[in-house]
Amino acid sequence: MKSNFIQRSITGLLFVLLLVGSIVYSPITFVALFSVISAYTTYELSGLLNNSGKYKINRLISSLGSFYLFIAFASYVSDLTTSEIFIPYLGIILYLIISELYLNQDNPIGNLAGTMLTQIYVGLNFALINTICFIVKDGGLHIAYYNIMPLALFIFIWVSDSGAYCVGSTIGKNKLFPRISPNKSWEGSIGGALFAVIAALVIGYFSPILNYAQWVGFALVVVIFGTWGDLTESLFKRQLGIKDSGNILPGHGGFLDRFDSTILAIPAVVFYLYLTRLF
Repeated sequence: MKSNFIQRSITGLLFVLLLVGSIVYSPITFVALFSVISAYTTYELSGLLNNSGKYKINRLISSLGSFYLFIAFASYVSDLTTSEIFIPYLGIILYLIISELYLNQDNPIGNLAGTMLTQIYVGLNFALINTICFIVKDGGLHIAYYNIMPLALFIFIWVSDSGAYCVGSTIGKNKLFPRISPNKSWEGSIGGALFAVIAALVIGYFSPILNYAQWVGFALVVVIFGTWGDLTESLFKRQLGIKDSGNILPGHGGFLDRFDSTILAIPAVVFYLYLTRLF
């Protein structure tokens, strides 16, 4: 038990340092790391579907699709390229669809549905984070990279998760979603949200890119949709009959386990920020 705790703590610390370092250091390190994370998470999900015996997905090409889509989004929203950057990705999608004609598989519809799940649920959602990182400045004269935006997203997820665990394990009695995740409670979720709001106020004090109300809204969107993202992955794992999505992170499982909240929180935050016309 003690050795497992130490292993988990070391892995978690190194993982956080890598993420924060890549985000803060430069847009190049951010895009480089997260394009790889998107690709590997796709590879993981594809493998889980294949291992179920019900689907047959091209893991390599699907992972390549997510990898390229992330880079294409980053290049486009940072104004380095035009929309033609997405043409190769369309070629990848066409290949994945047309190749099913020649594979003579038992479940072609399921294969295509699983393939599109990897591209939308993982690839597209991860790629959308670029739209909140690269923001138009000075009346549209140029686009700047704001590392506080992705950093805040992860801070809200980490703080709310920690707060939910502390509050839920102490006073949690009313189950949030017992059918899928019996350990989550309403008390824990509310406690996690309060911790995230406090974090939002602290960030708002140091970063005026958003006002306090906007930062609080950002945090609450992350908490709500992050919780749904966690439950969504739990639903997947229950259907597939697995405990962890992988073992690449000792003591923490796979990338899909670590980014389940993030995957659904990203498009929700993008929707929130554009809906409120903050940029």
